[in-house]
Order: sequence, then structure tokens, then C-alpha cells
Amino acid sequence: MLSRPKPGESEVDLLRFQSQFLAAGAAPAVQLVKKGSRRGGDTNLDHPLLQDHRDVVTLDNLPDLPPALVPAPPKRARPSPGRPPPEHEDPEERLNRHDQHITAVLTKIIERDTSSVAVNLPVPSGVAFPPVFHRSQERQGKSATSGKRSIFAQEIAAKRVSEARVPPVRETVSTLDPPEGAASCQALTPQEQDPQPPRGSHTFQGPHLVTGKGLRGQDATQEAQTIHEENMAKLQAMAPEEILQEQQRLLAQLDPNLVAFLRSHSHAHEQAGEKATEEQRPGRPSVEVTGEKTIVPTSASLAPPVTPHKEWLHMDTVELEKLQWTQDLPPLRRQQTQERMQARFSLQGELLAPDVDLPTHLGLHHHGEEAERAGYSLQELFHLTRSQVSQQRALALNVLAQVIGRAQAGEFRDRLVGSVLHLLLDAGFLFLLRFSLDDRVDAVIAAAIRALRALLVAPGDEELLDSSFSWYQGALVFPLMPSQDNREDDEDEDEEPPTEKTKRKSPEEGNRPPSDLARHDFIKGLLATNLLRRLRYVLEVTCPPPSVVLDILAVLIRLARHSLESATRVLECPRLIETVVREFLPTSWSPMEVGPVPSLHKVPCATAMKLLRVLASAGRNIAARLLSSFDLRSRLCRFIAEAPQEMALPPEEAVMLSTEAFRLWAVAASYGHGSDLYRELFPVLMRALQAVPEELSTQPPQPLSVQRIASLLTLLTQLTLAASSTAPEPSSDSAEASLLASPSLITWTQVSGLLPLVEPCLRQTLKLLPRSENWDALSLVPTACLLFLNAYYQAWSQQPSLCPGDWLQDMERLSEGLLLPLLHPPTLGSLWDSLGCCSPLCNPQFCVPAPEALPSLVSMGCTGGCPSLSLAGSASPFPFLTALLSLFNTLARIHKGLCGQLAAILAAPGLQNYFRQCVAPMAAPQLTPFSVWALHHEYHLQYLALTLAQRAATVQPILAVNATLHHYMVLALLSRLLPGSEHLAHELLLSCVFRLEFLPERASGGPEAADFSDRLSLGSSRDSGCGRGALLAQACQDLPSIRSCYLTHCSLARANLLASQALYRGELQRVPALLLPVPKEPLLPTDWPFLPLIHLYHQASDMPSALPPADTVGTAMRALQWVLVLESWRPQALWAVPPAARLARLMCVFLVDSELFRETPIQCLVAALLARLCQPKVLPDLKLDCPLPGLTSFPDLYANFLEHFEAVSFGDHLFGALVLLPLQRRFSVTLRLALFGEHVGALRALGLPLTQLPVSLEYYTEPPEDNLALLQLYFRTLVTGALCPRWCPVLYAVAVAHVNSFIFSQDPKSSDEVKAARKSMLQKTWMLTNEGLRQHLLHYKLPNPALPEGFELYLQLPPLRQQYLQRLTSGMLQNGVSVT
Repeated sequence: MLSRPKPGESEVDLLRFQSQFLAAGAAPAVQLVKKGSRRGGDTNLDHPLLQDHRDVVTLDNLPDLPPALVPAPPKRARPSPGRPPPEHEDPEERLNRHDQHITAVLTKIIERDTSSVAVNLPVPSGVAFPPVFHRSQERQGKSATSGKRSIFAQEIAAKRVSEARVPPVRETVSTLDPPEGAASCQALTPQEQDPQPPRGSHTFQGPHLVTGKGLRGQDATQEAQTIHEENMAKLQAMAPEEILQEQQRLLAQLDPNLVAFLRSHSHAHEQAGEKATEEQRPGRPSVEVTGEKTIVPTSASLAPPVTPHKEWLHMDTVELEKLQWTQDLPPLRRQQTQERMQARFSLQGELLAPDVDLPTHLGLHHHGEEAERAGYSLQELFHLTRSQVSQQRALALNVLAQVIGRAQAGEFRDRLVGSVLHLLLDAGFLFLLRFSLDDRVDAVIAAAIRALRALLVAPGDEELLDSSFSWYQGALVFPLMPSQDNREDDEDEDEEPPTEKTKRKSPEEGNRPPSDLARHDFIKGLLATNLLRRLRYVLEVTCPPPSVVLDILAVLIRLARHSLESATRVLECPRLIETVVREFLPTSWSPMEVGPVPSLHKVPCATAMKLLRVLASAGRNIAARLLSSFDLRSRLCRFIAEAPQEMALPPEEAVMLSTEAFRLWAVAASYGHGSDLYRELFPVLMRALQAVPEELSTQPPQPLSVQRIASLLTLLTQLTLAASSTAPEPSSDSAEASLLASPSLITWTQVSGLLPLVEPCLRQTLKLLPRSENWDALSLVPTACLLFLNAYYQAWSQQPSLCPGDWLQDMERLSEGLLLPLLHPPTLGSLWDSLGCCSPLCNPQFCVPAPEALPSLVSMGCTGGCPSLSLAGSASPFPFLTALLSLFNTLARIHKGLCGQLAAILAAPGLQNYFRQCVAPMAAPQLTPFSVWALHHEYHLQYLALTLAQRAATVQPILAVNATLHHYMVLALLSRLLPGSEHLAHELLLSCVFRLEFLPERASGGPEAADFSDRLSLGSSRDSGCGRGALLAQACQDLPSIRSCYLTHCSLARANLLASQALYRGELQRVPALLLPVPKEPLLPTDWPFLPLIHLYHQASDMPSALPPADTVGTAMRALQWVLVLESWRPQALWAVPPAARLARLMCVFLVDSELFRETPIQCLVAALLARLCQPKVLPDLKLDCPLPGLTSFPDLYANFLEHFEAVSFGDHLFGALVLLPLQRRFSVTLRLALFGEHVGALRALGLPLTQLPVSLEYYTEPPEDNLALLQLYFRTLVTGALCPRWCPVLYAVAVAHVNSFIFSQDPKSSDEVKAARKSMLQKTWMLTNEGLRQHLLHYKLPNPALPEGFELYLQLPPLRQQYLQRLTSGMLQNGVSVT
């Protein structure tokens, strides 16, 4: 035998092995057969082909020769070594020789060899034909967690499961179908639900648990089947009772987890077997019965409505699972429970009911979740916006725009849980819109812009602001930005160092991501995404249709209304305003017909003019840049010089364009700009003013024409004020004043001729006052006329070169001929009576937030319109009455002789009733964007009426009732004024709040009545110098000093005050902007009478070691005097300040320094105020446990108060009274623990006599104390002598009362600790050596402040207490305790 080569042998050894092998002549173990070359070499013809004896099928119809093939270009491949390619061989012949074509394949069909394949006989199924295997059969035995499998794998797996489930022939029980007509399913009866298994009720087709899987050998399956047969034989031989008994025994022995596993395994096999059996029965609907519900399985609904044919493309293999969408919709399920369902919307944004059944041709059914329900959910709409089909993206965005519009209108308020807008913004709708704006398809861009407008712009807001432009100060608007911006950031910054806060608050916060900005301010986040540049591109390059242009302009207007910063960014966006002015405000255009226009480019657009007007309202600088940089003067001349009917535009568009041109000029004139246009357009204005009476006589009045007339009158008002305004005086601290020191280009002679043209318009409209339907439509015109007259007489009176007699005489003529007749009751009575109905202050429902209000996206919430009987409604009396009162104030200020006659308007019953409603105790109005705007205008009417009342009070005496009502109204208005009304607050403090005429009690026995009331309530007379009457009389004499004190300590921000004064006084050269500050809260707090005391306390807290201010005593005394006046004569003015807050403010007086409270005036005033707080009707409202305004924690303040008392009081009785007041039993035990635990030394200085205690002693002794720690402190201070009647009589009586009640209480519900402490305390009391204290603790009866001790004593203990004490003492004697 030849050996094999081994490792390490050389090539010489291999050659020797080869020679030995060839010499031996042995057969090789492997035979090498060399095949022909794939490149066309000849095959090995030495070996003949093997003959195949199987059947060969020959097809005669096929062609003999294969079709000719076009030869492919020869490949330049490297030839095999030693076998070069033939050079003279035809490539076509070589290709044809290798390409056998179909003739070489189909002519030699060889059958598969099945000689070694096992043949299985058909399985008897009990039906006529065996079941046919279909691909649509549901997969049996597939795990729920298995991945997706191919059709072939599903078929093989299902076939294997069915073959494994087929039982032997001898064990198959044939189940016959019920007779035709029988019910296919029925609910199970109680007998059928009996757990007893009847014999033969189950068909066991094979072993379920014992499968033989772990056995080795080929007979494993047979062994498992044998075991199964033996088990079945045993079961058949047992009775049902024995089976149940054996079953219970096995269940008791086996592990419950194992039993649960076996049951689930068996249950799965039974379900699979039942389903296979049911599928073998043709023609019978298969249903599954569970309990009492009949559910049609999915296999019954897999058949498509159309039978597919193999001839159809890709229908050779039908996958029914993928054809389910072609079936009919499943029946709509009726919701019978109260569970929430997903909201679905129609293509118009309507919310569809869950059970609505709509036809499919509406396009509301799709193949997502809940296919039977019509409509699209928000999640599905979001999914469609990311579709690859542009039509689907546009459709989804349009539907979302409709949904947003309906949500803002409040249609879903009571039908949906939660807010739609909240959900959309939380889902990233902002960035979805921004990404959609960058789409390449114009339809998607248009849909995104429409959705953006629906989200940002509330149409009712713009209509409201436009209609109120001609009101009194109607051009002033609040910015539509969040008032609590970055609230969460502020909360987080509280824990950061100051340097980090500075970094966070720096202007570089623009580096914050847009998502972070949008969470707090939606507009800021939107601007951070370069939205303006994209909108500019759409307008400038794509030339969108008119609807898209209007949407873009509306979005830009909303962005400009956000804030001065946003308006500046709109102005400074490159080429944006240039594009708007060039494309949509051209000076020449082709005539436009009535109807839709194909494009708005190169056509004047009123919305574009409105955008410029809103931008100009944001600030003086922006208005100047618009006029100088964009050639707006020529465009204003173009659109004002031509009448609307001559503009070659649609009538409505022409009127709106003319109106907006007037408004833009009026806004510019509010800053003193655009005065040079007046001389150029003077004839045009006169012609337009002369045509007003004719336009007013048109029936019915056109709303757009009325707004155009009102805008014209507003423009003339501003131009008239420009004739009276003076240039500001340059100051060293105002660099801007020197730039604005330009005199007005309009003189008085140029506007003096306007009055004869405006007055007839006013007379014409006032004739319609009795007819409410015409008056509601035209009330805007007389309002603007009255405001023009106000500005006209104001400017006339400021002309130094004119004779005062001329304007005084003209005022008398106007009053006698036009104004005084209005004061008759039938004329204005209905307007005065409707004040209360339209007041947002008296009707809090007008101030509720909008249904979809968002903190990050401010909206006034006027989408659905305002009711007619509201401040913004068509029947509102506020605009006209405010303008009328403004004119009356101007006339009364200039002509003192008319003051008494004009003040008769204040006697209207409707106005008096309205004032009474406003001063009634009510909660502070909720500050929403709409309520802020409405209250701003309502406060104008109140201020003008009170100012007129104050002017009348200086001329003639008024009734005490009216004076008191007016003073209440002044005090209420002062605490309600909002930012932007700094001038009004300053004027009220200066002229109305501290006016003697509004305090009629001073001259009608008010001080004497106060003293008499105190004597009745206190039962004793005080020193005449410290009586409340004397203090009130002195306060009335010191009102000028009190006013000076409050003007100092209630001072407002100087810049805001100057801006507000310029707006309300008509000083146009000083007006910085028509955009008011953000209204976060009222200008003054509700407790403004205590502001001087609070300022003194803060100064002392900030600089504890510094000397107090020089006039500390005077400031504190003036503030206490005014508070005493309000407490005595205007108690409702302090209704919003709770008694506990007033007590805390009084405690601040003692914390200022160590000497202030010793001053006699301060002592008298604080004592009087303390007595007011301790009245029986006020004391129940003294709640120290509630949160107090301006105070973080009353216990902390009280601890500081105790520390200060212990240090500087020196036994001051008034100081001690304030210390004792919070120690009442009903207040928190923390206050009493602070005194008896941490400041025990203060007890020695609390020498207030019982007779001077401001409240009854029962407030301290009832109910009995239940705090064990405090009771132990009481007992310790009594026993140690820290608390004795000589030093602290009040608390001594209190401590004795509570300790006595505790040691003799026998509550069975007490804990063991309390019982032990009670027993120990009583034992110690019995063993006291201090006989006086022992007598007091054991024989205490009732509190009695009249006695020296402050309580009564039992002469002899009651029997129950005596018996209890004897039991205790006898027990002590038995225990060997000596009793002394």
C-alpha cells in the first residue's frame, strides 16, 4: 500500500511517490474529467452520453431550427493559457451552438423520479370531496411574534401543521352538518356552559401534550400515539364523576403556572382543530361564538368583490390579504359606551359624529384605522402632509386650515376634550407649515400659507380694530404678544447665579432654537425660521394668485401687530416692503372689472395699504422711514386725490383703499409727519368733506362708506391737533427731542375753516338718534365729529394771537344750539341705560378667554363676532358717549361758565346706576387680550365722567350722595387702570382722589359720628386728642400733604408717563408710538394706599444699619391718615385688600426702625386702625392661614416681628397688642409655638392689661388647645415662672385655661402618649410648691377680664374633678410618693 505524503517532505519525495504509483499500475481514487471550454472549445467526445431510459416527450409543433439571433459584440477576454481562441470560427455559429433556445428545452421533458417518494392515502373527511388547499387559508400555528413570511413559506408551514394534526383513520369521528335551515350559531345555554364533560363530547384527534419529540429512534411518533391510545382507553372506562375527581386531585398537586400553561396549550390546539374542521364544510358561513356576542371572522370577508383572472396583470398569484381594500366597508359599529373616540373631520373641517353614516363617494373613507368611519383624524392629516403626492399634501393642509378656523370660532368647544390648537402646536405644526412653504409645488405653498393665516389671523380681530380706529384714542392698540413670556425660563433662572441670568437675558438670546422660542412665543419662533424671506420670495418670484397674496399680506399684518421688534423685522426684511409697494400699490394700472381677477400684481390692494398703516403704528421711526424711503407721499396723493368711484377698481376695493389711505395719513399725522401733504390735498379734502352729507343720506347706509367718512374725520382731527402742537423742548437727557424739534407745517388758518363743514354732518346724524336701526349704522360718524370738535376747540384755545372772546362765544353757541338739547332725558336716556349691559367690567362673561386661547399665540378671540349689546357691538353706547364726554371736558376746562350746565349730564339715572355697579364688590376682571382692549376703552368713559364731575365740584356744590359715589368710582378706577394709561392715573391722584369736595363727611358731622361709634362699640371714651374723630378731622386738613406723599410713592415710570401724556394731550411731536405697553397687570396694586408704608419697610430691610430717611415719620403718618380715612368713610375701597394683609402692613410700621412706633401721632393712628380691624364684623374675615398679596409667608413675618419686639419694644402696649392678635386659638399653632418656643423672653415685655386687649379673651381660650407640644410649653413657662400674671396677664390667663382643660379632660379617644402626659402634668400640678399657681391650675373656672387674674376660680372642685383627683392622689400614696 502506497503511503500518502506527509508534512515536511520535499518536492523530490513527491516525485518519488508519483513514480511508485505509476509503476504499481493501481487505479486512482479520483477521476479527473476535463470539460470543454466555455469560450467555444470542443467538448470531450471520447465519453459517450449516458442513455436515459425514462420517458421523453417530443413536441412536434415546435420549429426545427431556432430563430436567428443577432450576435453580440465579441468580448475581448484573455484566452486560457495553452488554448488560444480559434481565429477562423464564425462568431454567429459559436453563439448559436451554445444558445439552445426553447427547442432544446421543450423537446426533452423528463418526468420526476417518484420511485422513492412515500404515497399517502387520502384522509377521510366526512364530505363528498377532499378539501382543496388554497393560499388564502389562514396560517395555522404561526406565532404572533413571528416576522413577515413569504407566500411559499406560509403554504409550507400551514401544510405541515395540517398534516401533523391529521389523526389515524380509526380515531376520526365524522361530524355531519346540521340539516339545512337550522341556525348557524346560538348563544350558549346554562346547561351547555356546565363544566361537566359528557362522555364523547370531545373529539381527540391526536396527542396534544405528549408528542414524542424528545425520544430517539424512528418509532417516537408511534410511541406517543400508543400512549395517547392508552390514555383514551382509560378515560372511556371512567365515569364522568371519576374524571372530575381525578382532575381536581391533579390540579391540587400540580403547580398553578404549569396548569395554566397546559390549558393554554390544549386550548390553542382545540381552536386550531375546530377551525380546520369548519373550513372543510363548504357552503356554510363560519362564525365564532364567545359568550353572547356573534362576531364574523375575518376569513369570511377575504373574498374580493371582483373575481380576479390569471390573464390580468400580476394576478397569476392572488394575495387576498392585499386585496382587502377592494371589499365593501365593514358595518359601522355603534358606540354604546362613554369611552372617548378619535375625532374625525370632513374635507371642510367639520367634526363628524362617531356614528354618522356617509356615502363613500364623498371621499371621506380610506384604508387606515377604523375604515368604516368617515373622515380624517389629525394624525392621518399629518401623515398626508408628508405624502409624495402633491395633491395629497395640499388637501391635508387645506383641511387643517379649515379645522383651525372652526376651532378658533368655537365650534368644537363642547364636543372635544382638550384643545385642537394645543394638540397641533405640540405635534410640531409650526415647523410642518414652515417645511411646506419650502415645497416646489405652488398648490402646496398656497395651502401652507392658507393654513398659516388660519392659525395666526383671527378675522374678527382685524374687523374690531378697524372699526374702532375712529374712537377716542382708537388708534392706540396693545401688542398681540404673550404677557408672561419665558415664564418657565424665569422659574429655572431663580436657581442660577446672577451672571448666568445676565447671559440668558442678553440680546444674544436669538441663538436659541426656534422650537424653544415657539414654546413661549409662537411669533418669535416663526420669525426665527426666516419666514419673511420666504414670503418675500413667494410674492416676488412665484407671482401667486390673489387669494395667496391676500393671505400673505394678512400674515404680515399679524406679525407687525406682535410687537415693535416684529414690526421692525418686517420693515427691514430685504426687498419685502419694496415688493409690496411696487407690486400692490402701483400709481398706474389697467382698469379692473367687477369680479374675480386673475392676478393682484400691478393692481392696488387695500390690504397692502393696511400693512403699511399697521407698521407705521408701531413707532415714530418706522413711520418716518416708510414716508421717506418708499415714496408713500406720492401714493397717498394718488389714492386720496381720486374719488373711489373713479379709481377703475371694483367699488368695494376702491372704498377700502381710500379708507386705508386716510388711516395711514392719520397715523403719520399722529407723529406730526405728512403735514406737507395737507396743502397739496386741501381741495381734495374739502371736496370729500362737502360730499359727506349726501353720502349719509343714502339708504341704507353702506358700512364701508361710513368707515371711510369716519377715517376722513379722524384724519382732519389729527391735522387740527398738528396745528396746535408745539415742538418739544430739547433737554440734556433726551437726545431724540432735539431731532424731533421741528415745527408743524400746518397753521391754524389752514384748519379754521373745517368747523362749518363738520358741524352740519354732526347735526344731520344726531337727528337719527331716536331711530336705533339707523343710529347703530351711523354712530361712528357723530363719534368722529365730536372728537374733531374736541380737537378743534383745544387747538383754537391754544392760539396766542387770537382773541379768547371769539372761541368762548363760539363755544356758547355750540352748547346752546347743539349740546345742551342732548341732555334732555328722552334723547340720551337709552344710551345711558345700556351702559351696564354693554360693560365688560359689569359682565365678566365678556372677559372670558377665547375657546382656543393659547398662551404662546395671543388672539383677541373675536372670530365669531361680538354681540350687539357689548362694548364692541353695533349697539354699543361707549364710543359716542366717550366722545361726548371728551368734548364736554374740553369745553368745561376752557369755559368755566359752561361747566355747571354741562355737568348736568352726570345726573343721568343710567350713568348713576352704571357707577353703582362698577363700585360694587366684585372680583378683579380677568386680563385677556380682548378684555384688556375693551376695559381700556371703558376706563376712558369713566375717567372723562369723573374729571367732569371734579371740574363741576370746584364751581358749584354737589350732592353728598353723588360726591360719595364719584369718590368711590375714582378709587376703584385708580386701582384698575392698565399700562398705557399712566397719564390718567397721574391726573386722578393729582385732582380727584384727595379732593375735599369728594369727602362730604368732613362737613356733615363725620368726625363726630366716628367718635360716637367708637364709644358705642368700645364702651369707653379715649383721650379727645387720640379719638378717631379728631384724627379724621386732622387728616382732612392735611389732604394736600397726603396727596404729595402719594404722588411721590405711587410714581409711575417717567418714560411711560411722558408718552401717555403726549398721547392724551395731543402733543404730536412727543408721541413715540401708537403701540401701548404689554398689559401684564394694572398700573397700581389693589393695596396702593399702603405703598408708602411698604416702601419704608423695604428701605429698612435693604439697609438695616443705615439711618432712616429724614421724613420717615411724616411719610408714615400721611399714609396712616389716608388709610384711616378710607377705613372710616370708604370701606368698600379696601374691599380687595383682606384684613390679614392690612394687619401685615400695620406691622411694617413697627419694623421700619426702633423709634417710629413711639411717635404719638403714629401711636394714635395705628391704635385707631387696629380697632377697626378688631371689630366684630371684620374679625371673622381675619384669616392668617390664606395666601396674602405681596407676602410670601405670614409666619416668617411674625417671627421677625417677635424678634423686633423682644429687642426694642420695652413693654409698649400697642406693640404688644399687635403681638397678641395673631395668637388667637383659631389661627395656626405655629405662631404660638414661635412665641413660647423660640422667643420666651418676649413674655416678660407683654404687659398689656386685660382691659386693653382689642378682642375678647374667649378668642384665646376657646376651644381648648389640643397640641401636646404647646401645652407642655405652657406648663413649663408657668412652672418656671417665665409666665406670670404680673408680667404677661393676658397669656397667663390663656395658659392657665388651656392647662386646666387638659389635665382634667377624660377623652377616651386620646392616645397613650396624651394620657401619660396628662397624668404626669396633673401629678406635677398637685405637687407644686407655688400655692397660687397650684390653686389657679386646679380651680380654674371661666375667663373674666374684669378680675385681676383674668379668670374665675372654683371655691370647691366639682365632684367629678374631685373624684378624679382623689384617685390620682391615692395612687400616688400607694406608690410611695410623698405629698406635700
